[in-house]
Amino acid sequence: MAEQEEKYFTEQEDVEVETLDEFEEVVQGGTSAALNTEESQQEAESPAEKKGPKRGKHSKGEPEPPEYIKRSRRMRKILLVIIIALVILIVAGCVLTYMLVDTARNAASQQALTSISDVNSLEDGDEAKDASTSTSKRTTVPDLVSLLGMNLDQVVAELQHGAQVSGMTEVNEEGNPVKMQVSIALSDEPADTRSGTPSVYLDLDEAGNVIKAGYSVATASIGYGTLSFADAVQNERIIEKTIEEAGLTVANQSAVLPEDKMAYSTYASDGTTLTREYCEFSGTGSAGGAEYTWQASLSYDYNMANATGNLADTIRTIYVYVSA
Repeated sequence: MAEQEEKYFTEQEDVEVETLDEFEEVVQGGTSAALNTEESQQEAESPAEKKGPKRGKHSKGEPEPPEYIKRSRRMRKILLVIIIALVILIVAGCVLTYMLVDTARNAASQQALTSISDVNSLEDGDEAKDASTSTSKRTTVPDLVSLLGMNLDQVVAELQHGAQVSGMTEVNEEGNPVKMQVSIALSDEPADTRSGTPSVYLDLDEAGNVIKAGYSVATASIGYGTLSFADAVQNERIIEKTIEEAGLTVANQSAVLPEDKMAYSTYASDGTTLTREYCEFSGTGSAGGAEYTWQASLSYDYNMANATGNLADTIRTIYVYVSA
């Protein structure tokens, strides 16, 4: 009986032991399953975590450029716009400059053509031929021959017409007989608004006597009006007539213009605007059986006329000199 009870308890213990072993295996199996489940969940979640934040379609597969590259791109765009704007401004400036220069050139050419046309019309038209009669003579050329050999006081007394010494210049040149040059204004004579008061010019020797006498006056004051330059010399014989009034007898057509007009004409930088006509003449004449030398020059200054557009504003002056 005792052996049966012992066997029973032994069997019960074995059953309990087997039961505990099975329980541990179950627990271990459950634990392993749970761990496997968690690992599966982690593996399922890890791809999504690895993918990171969702990107736009433009950046798909491309890394975003650094900030300095973005700034460089913006700067290049700005510089391109500025260069295009500068090119447009330069082209516009060149076009505007060309238009201004062309307009100024055309205006100058038109003015020059008008001036030359007026001068030519005076040379060839009836107006030039009648000009000397339309201007009355307002002064008389002094007898320059009679002044030769006089001293300064005698000359002033001889001239009258309000003669006043307006300038004196000493001359110190070795071998030059002229020692003093004197200017005398004839203040009582009608003055021209453009060329001034008629004047007498004297060269005095060492003794103070006149060895050369000259005279200047506006051509209008001695009756030659608005004659053209060529017409005054060639047709009206202004040089010969003025020399004869100064006391000398000269041959007809003693004063001849050069055949080339450019020899006595001056033009502005544009090459077409006439600014001055000037020519010098010289020869010999006689008075009281003695022979004298004469010099003369005729000057037409067109600068004021070009500025005003009025040919009547031309400054026309004649100079004559007589010496022994």
